[in-house]
Amino acid sequence: MSTPLKPGVRVRQKGALFYQIDEQGRPLRFQPWLGDAFACLYDFFMTRSVFPQKFNADIERHTAILKEALREAHGQQVLELGTGSGSAAEFLPTDNSYTGSDISPGLLKQAVKRFQEAGFMEAECYVASGEDLPFAKGSFGLALCLLSLNFIGNHQAVFEGVHALLRPGGTFLVSVPVPERTLQGSAIHGDLVSEVRLHKLCQEAGFAFEPLDAENGALLYFRAVKPN
Repeated sequence: MSTPLKPGVRVRQKGALFYQIDEQGRPLRFQPWLGDAFACLYDFFMTRSVFPQKFNADIERHTAILKEALREAHGQQVLELGTGSGSAAEFLPTDNSYTGSDISPGLLKQAVKRFQEAGFMEAECYVASGEDLPFAKGSFGLALCLLSLNFIGNHQAVFEGVHALLRPGGTFLVSVPVPERTLQGSAIHGDLVSEVRLHKLCQEAGFAFEPLDAENGALLYFRAVKPN
């Protein structure tokens, strides 16, 4: 497996990860919100703190919702923005070809191991920003952004970029906390936008907005579908 890249983009493989490189051949680096030094504690924070205290949500229900939403996703080229530690390996069928992206090398190293242990035969992970992904247009049939959209500053760039990367009929599956579902006093990191705003962003990028009928605390689950 080798994910197609934009014209002019160069990457270098280092260990299990792919890094985009600049004109001098140096890998592009980013500043993760948690910091790579804390990558090993990411799953602990999500399970013990973020889900019950910030999202007022159940992590097992979260997994069940996504597993059902992806039940019929088979044999596709899948892109994920904000791979994190690789939780998608728990609910994405293993017969898909997976390309993950995140700005944290520490988390991506965990994700590679997780996808390998889950039985994925084709899985690659790139150190890259969700605002400017290095992949070629029309490369994917399915894209995911699970609990990461609020950490990507330019939401318009995300939706327009994913729309370009998806083939006609492709789907962008998103789960994200929204302010109208957040408990008062619950400080969630990142830039939260409302469901109304997300709907508008989808439409402006050329997607059809399809919210899932799923309640789980502060989290909104939706599909953005690119027309055929």
